[in-house]
This record gives sequence, C-alpha cells and structure tokens, in this order.
Amino acid sequence: MSSDQRFFDFLKERIGLDVTSVGPAIIERAVRQRTTLSQAVSADEYWHILQGSRDEQQALIEAVIVPETWFFRYPESFATLAKLASKRLAEINNMRALRILSLPCSTGEEPYSIAMALLDAGFKPHQFKVEGMDVSPLSVEKAKRALYGKNSFRGQDIAFRERHFTEESDGYRLSERVREQVRLQVGNLLDPALLGSEPPYDFVFCRNLLIYFDQPTQQQVFEVLKRLTHVDGVLFIGPAEGSLLGRFGMRSIGIAQSFAFHRQAAPEPAPLPAFVPTPLPVRQPVRNAVPSPVRSRPFAAVSPLPVTVKSANPDAATLLANIAALANEGKSAEARAACDLYLRSHEPVAQVFYWLGLLSDVAGSALQAQGFYRKALYLEPQHSDALMHLAALLQSQGDTAGARRLQERAARSERAVDSERKR
Repeated sequence: MSSDQRFFDFLKERIGLDVTSVGPAIIERAVRQRTTLSQAVSADEYWHILQGSRDEQQALIEAVIVPETWFFRYPESFATLAKLASKRLAEINNMRALRILSLPCSTGEEPYSIAMALLDAGFKPHQFKVEGMDVSPLSVEKAKRALYGKNSFRGQDIAFRERHFTEESDGYRLSERVREQVRLQVGNLLDPALLGSEPPYDFVFCRNLLIYFDQPTQQQVFEVLKRLTHVDGVLFIGPAEGSLLGRFGMRSIGIAQSFAFHRQAAPEPAPLPAFVPTPLPVRQPVRNAVPSPVRSRPFAAVSPLPVTVKSANPDAATLLANIAALANEGKSAEARAACDLYLRSHEPVAQVFYWLGLLSDVAGSALQAQGFYRKALYLEPQHSDALMHLAALLQSQGDTAGARRLQERAARSERAVDSERKR
C-alpha cells in the first residue's frame, strides 16, 4: 500500500470522503501541507504523527475540507422554505416551533440565512428554531463568532446585510436576534445514531455532501437523513444531487431552483442494473461542437473542449489551454496528467473537473465520470456541458427522470447565456 493510499483510507474512514470525487491531487496537496507544518521529514513520519495525534487528524481533515459558502446561496431555496414553513405551521396548528436542521453547516452562512429568511418573512422567534452541525470544530467555532468578511456576501441583492449585520473594523457582525435562533454543534453524518434522541426535523438542508461519497456511503448517509427528516418534511440538497435522491425514493416538490425533495408514496425503486460499457471506438479528433442529445448510450459523445479561460493568472491560463489541446488531440493520459498538475498548483475550477469527467467517460469509467461531473456542478451549478454529459450517463443507466432534470437545467442555462449575449 502506498503512503498516499493510507491517507485516502484514513479520510474515507473518518469523514466518508471518496477520493475519486475530488481527485487524489487535492488530498495529496493537503498531506504535503500538513507534513511541512508538522515538521515531518517524510510521508511515513507524518503518518506516525497523524496516528498519534487527534489534533493532527482534525487538522488534516480541515486542510481537505475547504468550505465554499456564502449567505443566501441558492436564494430560491430560502424563498421556498418561507412558503413551506407557513403551510407547515398551519398543518401543526402552531402547536410547536418548526424544527430546521442545516448540516454540514460549515462556517454558519446557511443556518443563519435560514433564520434571516424566516424572520424577514414575518415569522416570530418562537415559531422556529434552527440547528447547525458540522464535522469541523474549527468551522463551528467560526460560525459561533458570527463575524464575516466580504466574501460571505455575494450576488446583487445584499440588502439583508443592512438589516441584520453591524459593520466592524474587521468585518460584519451578525445581530444577536438572528444568532439566538440558531444552535451550533459538532457532529458527523456517518454516525448512524446522530441526533438519535431528537425528534425529526420539518426541514433539513444537506447541500453538496453526497457528491463526495461513494455509493455505499451515499446510501448510509441517506438513511440517516431520512431518519432525521419528518415523514411530512422536506429535504433541501445541492444542484448536482437530485438524481441521487430520485434513486433513493425521494421526489422533487416541483419548484424550480429550490432543490427540495420529499418522500414518495410509492415503494422505493429497485436498484439499477450493473452498467457494462461497450467496446470503445478508435479515438479521433473531435469536430462536433454541439453537445449531443441524451440517448441510451454507454457514455456521452465527446464534444470539443473550449479553450476560453477567465483566469487572470497566466500560468493557470497556460495549463487550462494545454489541457484543452491535449484532450482535443485524443491524448487522454497526457490530458489527465495536465489536470492533476493544475489541481496541485491552483484552486479547483469546474472546467478541470469537467475535463476529468469527460476523459473518464471516454475511457468507459462511468462511475468515476459521474463523480467528476458532479464535482464540476458543485463548483458551477449551471455548467451546461457537465449537465449534458451527466444526463447522458444517467440515461444510459436507466435513470430517465434524472437525465431529464439535468437536460432541462442545461437548456435553461443555454437560454440564460443567449439572453446575456443579446443584451
């Protein structure tokens, strides 16, 4: 077993992280950083330090988990929550406060957004309570401090900042009124007994977590989420996770961009049959620039990879252009190596994970391709090419409903791009 594999297995055991969901380069970079900071002279020495120190174990987890969050991310979800919360209170005759759970809550932006959305919608403090939970003690402590920099406020509508925050010399302090609605704690979704003594929640937010797990771990985590969510409750997930919940017997509530699901009355569907790819054709230079429509195929057709780069870093731009050139020339191994080089030296971007998905797709590695496509969609939810190729994979595996949802999202993304071009 290689030294790298030991670290992969450690992270899989502790937090369920599937290395194929993020790529080994990200984990290797975190290990190198922690090796240097711990003053270990080799990977073996760092491994011994890791085994003997709970603090170092948590530090490595923190180095791998880079929280990417901001207030009112996916704003339609919070608008939908306010509507559903009013209906839910009526159903229970206002006999108790609504129970809402956010996990992983990261540094607090999501649970605090939930509280602000409901307060702004006219809910009284006694009508709801929010709980936030994360595997990272460091993130939970930051959330409890409730002091945020400008990066936590994105998008055009940040009027909520004037209502709920006070500007200080080192950031924006959240009001006590909002903080009192939220309880924060450390917890791990891999614990089957998580919150076992608590009654179920009316609404559960679990965003962009399932995409980091392999299929058995996804099933394990879903069973915990299902137990935590009231039988009449709603589960909010990330944009790339809808097809996964469909397989687990959940159904979309039908509100666009809300990414909200509830239980189906029908029995859960049988597991999908194993997917066996057909022999690959001879690789040829790609000529068709239009994404192929979803068909029952073993893997998606390859479309030319755009070279357009938004990065201002010339070194990053050179690497991205090189990846595109290698992939379009059919040099899969070299293109994959260039992707790994990019991820070792720069922050991850959606296009690199899309290319990794495409390269895995062409090689017939369907499950690996799905993981990369979902990672691309986590970083850029409206990445049209990733949407189309993931839709093709789902269609080939018999998940027609999941494929259709992704295809519709891709069509909306293309319409939005066309609208911008006409302005």
